[in-house]
Amino acid sequence: MKYHVITLGCQMNLSDSERVISVLDEAGYTYTDNEDEAGLIGIIACSVRQKAIDKVYSRIHKWNKWKNNKNLITFISGCILPSDHEKFLKLFDITFQMKDLPELPKTISQYGVTTPTHLKVGIDPHNENIEQFWDVKPAYKSEFEAFIPIQNGCDKFCTFCAVPYTRGREVSRPSKDIITELALLVAQGYKTITLLGQNVNSYGLDKTGEEISFSQLLREIGEYGNQVKNDFWVYFTSPHPRDMSDDVIEVIAEYPVLGKQIHIPMQSGDDEVLHRMNRKHNLETYRKIIHSIRRLIPQATIFTDIIVGFTGETQEQFENSRLAMEEFKFNMSYTAIYSPRPGATSHRWIDDIPQDEKKRRLHALTDELRKHSLPYNNKMIGNTVRVLVRNTDRKDGYLTSHTEGKLIIRFASEDTNLIGQFANVKITSATDFSMEGELVID
Repeated sequence: MKYHVITLGCQMNLSDSERVISVLDEAGYTYTDNEDEAGLIGIIACSVRQKAIDKVYSRIHKWNKWKNNKNLITFISGCILPSDHEKFLKLFDITFQMKDLPELPKTISQYGVTTPTHLKVGIDPHNENIEQFWDVKPAYKSEFEAFIPIQNGCDKFCTFCAVPYTRGREVSRPSKDIITELALLVAQGYKTITLLGQNVNSYGLDKTGEEISFSQLLREIGEYGNQVKNDFWVYFTSPHPRDMSDDVIEVIAEYPVLGKQIHIPMQSGDDEVLHRMNRKHNLETYRKIIHSIRRLIPQATIFTDIIVGFTGETQEQFENSRLAMEEFKFNMSYTAIYSPRPGATSHRWIDDIPQDEKKRRLHALTDELRKHSLPYNNKMIGNTVRVLVRNTDRKDGYLTSHTEGKLIIRFASEDTNLIGQFANVKITSATDFSMEGELVID
């Protein structure tokens, strides 16, 4: 039987889908890019954004109509709210939590045409048996970029976020398994590896005394990198400011394989908004983290996440976010318009910021980001930098790459053999969010 899988949402879902594909391949199913010819179709879904859930409903209604003319089995898993999960029970043939992925082939084989099958009803908040899921060897989608999950779930309960209700409480993966997977990837020639978790820097806190800390995990990875000849960069996403300490930053500064790019979500630059978001940190705490990064790793790029239009955000509070962006001069900001999610605490509050005003604030922060990203990129002109070539560019005759700091550089070349390899590029020009250069031939 041919199968097709659609992945929605963040890098964690992308990583999950690699394990889903691996399990189905191992069971003898054949992947197809064409959903029209598949007899088994699944979605790795995301309840964190309404747009992603809307896509799920659009797809499943179409697929259920297809059943009038052909045999088709549908399944869904991923980052799903309990309220969405209950609705999907009636729409999909098979629903399951990721921790129960190893049981999926058996469930499919036992599936009756008229009897929907569900591995588990409801969401397990404790992530029991998640190790069985982590033990599945992924079918990596790339030959040079890979994700390694190091934890699952979240204990922070930010009022805007649904993740604690979709993935349950924090559970850390055994560090020996993380290092083993990383070593296998490096031996296979992978060039960039990203450690994944909802709050990576709280790694090990659920197993105090039994497991190492996040900084110790990074140190072990750094020591391994010093011992092997292979070149690679290791990143992580996302840390939480509450748990971000100088020891993590110091380790990144010490080891060459630990990528000098840090993604540290701010979410708001106003203390009152941060309090209503239940972020458990204030702007001064965040400021100290940024200062530590600038002091210990001056070459590092800093990315962030910001939400605009959160319930009750006044114009003055939004202005504080703009001022914070002006102060910290981020290289990149993933700015999102706030939208309530069922299950999250803020869903019970009135969404009182008009959509037009939210969009205005979004554009204002984007403009602020440009003020700092462009001068930074301009200063790079004339420098020769090491990049990882990632793909062909939209511009004909060009390849696209990123620096160790994950800044985008395109350069003229039609040599696709460079994709997945490190190269040196001399930067010749810059725009707001990317640069252009010339390939340097040794």
